[in-house]
Formats: sequence, structure tokens, C-alpha cells
Amino acid sequence: MKQILFLLLLGMFFSCTNSDKKIVIAHRGASGYLPEHTIEAKAMAHAMNADFIEQDVVLSKDNVAIVIHDIYLDDVTDVATKFSNRNRKDNRYYVIDFTFNELQTLQVFERFNPRTGKQVFSNRYPKGKGNFKLHSLQQEIELIQGLNKSTGKNIGIYPEIKNPKFHLKEKKDITKVVLKILSEYHYKTKKDNCILQCFDANELERIRKELKSELFLVQLIEFPKDSKKLSFFATYADGIGPWYKQILDKKVNRKWQFTSLVSDAHKLGLKVHPYTFRADDLDEFSSFKEMMQTLLIDASVDGVFTDFPDLVIAFLNKKLHH
Repeated sequence: MKQILFLLLLGMFFSCTNSDKKIVIAHRGASGYLPEHTIEAKAMAHAMNADFIEQDVVLSKDNVAIVIHDIYLDDVTDVATKFSNRNRKDNRYYVIDFTFNELQTLQVFERFNPRTGKQVFSNRYPKGKGNFKLHSLQQEIELIQGLNKSTGKNIGIYPEIKNPKFHLKEKKDITKVVLKILSEYHYKTKKDNCILQCFDANELERIRKELKSELFLVQLIEFPKDSKKLSFFATYADGIGPWYKQILDKKVNRKWQFTSLVSDAHKLGLKVHPYTFRADDLDEFSSFKEMMQTLLIDASVDGVFTDFPDLVIAFLNKKLHH
């Protein structure tokens, strides 16, 4: 009887520590080191032991779910060179105008300004070097699940449905396509190590209420006014993903003060996963360590999106063992 009681208490201890664990989300993979959303960046993130790996999802002309940051191609690929006449009136090249086979002929580069050709983060992987390609959501899931099997890890996926309104205007229901793929790969409930995110509140509410998804849902938020809608978000979402600056208020005696966003969310049972932690884009912080300490520890967020998952994991491990 004592042994059974001990095992029950041990189980309770581990469930508590796991639920309190701050999760590290590899933002577009290990994108601080390799071009974003490439298979190579995802494999590196997996090797770094991120808790979740992010997939932004856009549809191709033939309804293949493509992993790419947004609906455009011309800031991460050589599409303007390979298909120079396929741009729209706004001079942009859209994923949705190309078949999956056509998309796979493109070279993927480190993110750059399509007007100037200048790399956004100058000290990251050199633009134009290597042989990187676009891939489908299915291909990425198979990579992560395959690596989980071969390494014994259980790293999750964190897909984002990109611009559902744009897709609907193009007569495509991206949400149904993504949910079908997730279901086929056994991501159906909160237990299945998949977090689904979207900036469109109406679409995320639809996912929960109309499409009856039981997945863990995170409402991404971008503007200060969104922080006033937390009670509404809590009717369908399990967490929020704010821009980290929405958590910061001001510095008093060199110490950061915070808005009520995190505490308000926690009162409603919402997890908070801010974006994006970049060691090479610190803005108001003197160091990456200060950024991590301020937001992860002092502001008590539950997890973070980062381009540098290894640095955040090392920081958290150090905190855990001190």
C-alpha cells in the first residue's frame, strides 16, 4: 500500500513539474542558425531539444500545405529569377499561384528585402549559400515524428494557420486542410503534443466551436487593444501568444515593470507564449540574458518563441540547477 501511495505521489509531482515547465518553441526552426522553415532548420531545432517546433502554413495552387512564414515567396526564395512573369499587380509573388512541384524548384534563402536584396539579419546564415528547399506540412511532421522515434524524444509541433481570410478570398479553406492533415498524423486532442495558433480570432473560435477541434489552441495577438479581449479569447483558446513588448511597461530604477497582461491571462487560465526572442535583435535589452531573465522569470510567462532555442534551453537549465 505504501509503495502504491509513493508512486501516486511521484506521479503527481512529475505532472506538477511538467505543467509548470516553461516551454521553448523553435520559431521557424533553429532560424537563428539556418534559413527559416527549412527542413535543416527543423532538424537542428530537434537536436537542440526544443519542446515544440513551429510550422507556419500556407496553401499552394494545388492545395498542398506549404511550410513558409507568409503568403509571399519573394523575400525567402529565388522566385523572381525563376518565374519573373508570375508576380501579381502589387509586384509580389504568392505561394498560392504556384503548384507544389513548381515551388520545389525554388531555392530558399535567408530572409531578405525583396526590393533591395539585402539580408534582414546580416550575421546569420549567408544568403544564397547552400541548397535549401520548400517542403509540405506532411513532410515536416514525418521528419519530426521520425526523429522522435529514432531519438526517443517527444518533441511537439506548433503549426500556425496563416491568413485564413486571404485563402478564403482565393476560394480555399486552409483551416480544414490543416486540421485534416493534423488528424491524419494523430494530432487531435490536447494530449497529442500539438499546439495550433492563429492571429485571426474569428478563425480560431471557428476551429473550436464550429469545427469542434479538441487541440490546444493559442490566440496570437499583435496590438495593445487585443489585451482587452482576454475574456473572449478564454471562451475558446487555451493560451495567448503576444508580442513580448505587450508585456513590458517601463523601467523604474533600471528594473522592468510589467503590464497586467500575464497576470490577467493567468487568472483566466490562459498560458502565455510571447514572441520572438532573438539574440541578435535585442532592442530595449542590454543582453539576451537580460531579455530571458526579464520575460521568462520576472514576468512569469509560460513559454517563448525563439530563433535561438539552444540559448533559451541553456538559460532555463542553469536556472533549474541553481
